[in-house]
Parts: sequence; structure tokens; C-alpha cells
Amino acid sequence: QVQLEESGGGLAQAGGSLRLSCAAPPNTFNAVGWFRRAPGKEREFVASLRWNGGGTFVADSLKGRFSISRDRATNTIYLQMNSLKPEDTAVYYCAAGRPILSTVRAEREYTTWGQGTQVTVSS
Repeated sequence: QVQLEESGGGLAQAGGSLRLSCAAPPNTFNAVGWFRRAPGKEREFVASLRWNGGGTFVADSLKGRFSISRDRATNTIYLQMNSLKPEDTAVYYCAAGRPILSTVRAEREYTTWGQGTQVTVSS
């Protein structure tokens, strides 16, 4: 069974940065996304990247602080998080799927998920 593995979570101070990594399976999917679930809230879309020039997408509320990128050699997807805020505290999940352009933000389009990695931002 295909699995995804996240890494890079941990504790950061407000204003700091963290970079999350996701080792994604090759060629099985056409996109990898990041989602997060904050305490007491539903899981929400953070960012996604589609292969082969399909574009990158970041939640509107996170643009300017978060970015997503891919290392093609290792097929590792990175979520760079800058200017962190306490409200960014959440479990962050990497997920892979085959969304079309209009559904890249939809959780239902991602069929394989990682276990999640905790990010805690202190004030």
C-alpha cells in the first residue's frame, strides 16, 4: 500500500519558519497537497502542487507566507512556512491524488494520506 511520509514538524516561535517535507510516490498521482487540522477545527486546504507544469496553489489566507515546491530528483514536496503565527498550530498532512484544476483544493480528491506532523507555534 502506498504511503506518504511527512517530516519537519516541530516547535517554532511566532515569526519563525519551518519547512515540511513529504516523500511522495513516483508517477502514481498527479498532485500532492498539504492540509492541516487545528485543534477543534476541521481539516483545511493549505497548498498543492500538480505535476508537469500543472501549477501550485496556496490557500488565499496563507499566500505570502506559505509556499509549496518540489524536488524532482527525489520527488519530495516541500511546504515552506514563514512568518509563523500561533494560529498556524495544527497537524499538517501530506496527501496525494489526481485532482483536476478546479478541484486541487478539495480534500476528497486526495486518496492517499500521511500520518500527519505536528506544528506548534508559540507566541
